[in-house]
Amino acid sequence: MKSYKILFLEDDTNLNETVTEFLQEHGYDVQSVYDGNEAEAKMYENAYDLFLLDVNVPEINGFELLKTSRKNGNKTPAIFLTSLNSIDDVSDGYESGCDDYIRKPFELKELLLRVQTLIKREFFHSKKEMIEINENMQYDTTTTSLHVEGKEIQLQNKEATLLKLFLKRREEVISHEVILDTLWAYDEIASDDALRTYIKRLRKIIGKERIISVKRLGYKFTLK
Repeated sequence: MKSYKILFLEDDTNLNETVTEFLQEHGYDVQSVYDGNEAEAKMYENAYDLFLLDVNVPEINGFELLKTSRKNGNKTPAIFLTSLNSIDDVSDGYESGCDDYIRKPFELKELLLRVQTLIKREFFHSKKEMIEINENMQYDTTTTSLHVEGKEIQLQNKEATLLKLFLKRREEVISHEVILDTLWAYDEIASDDALRTYIKRLRKIIGKERIISVKRLGYKFTLK
């Protein structure tokens, strides 16, 4: 079973350790950081299933961090944890692109429920249920299935996972490391050769021009 990956930004050492241990006990892979600069670097280096962000942290605050991430096309769901409680603060949080907002102090069980609810969703900040790849090909975000000329195409598990990653982060350059980390579980051995095979198969189905190799960096999926 997949271990969902969470980036947790919190500068309070005790709270950081408490939340990290609690979520790990419930099966989540938590990478914790203590300032905005460190969080920003992690966002670019890795793929996450959820951002859990404190607002008042050193360097880049949580609002600005998420706002910049959204402008760069990152659609990963995000929850703010903060002691700020005015209506303006809440408004700023949602305008930054967050999906949920929890005020401190909070119960760990409440946090877990919020995390579980958001992670069940797939394509965030997308108004369309169907993503059109071309006039004859669509991707259904509700069923995460590919349809060509009205017929569902059967993809192998890792091919389907790779296509979902490309579509969630379309027009972004996704590093080899992020792709390998997404496709292979921690107890599996990642393979560059296998990745190239999956890329080749997807290109045959959706078009070679859709998946662009970016030398020494990774791949970019484009609908343009």
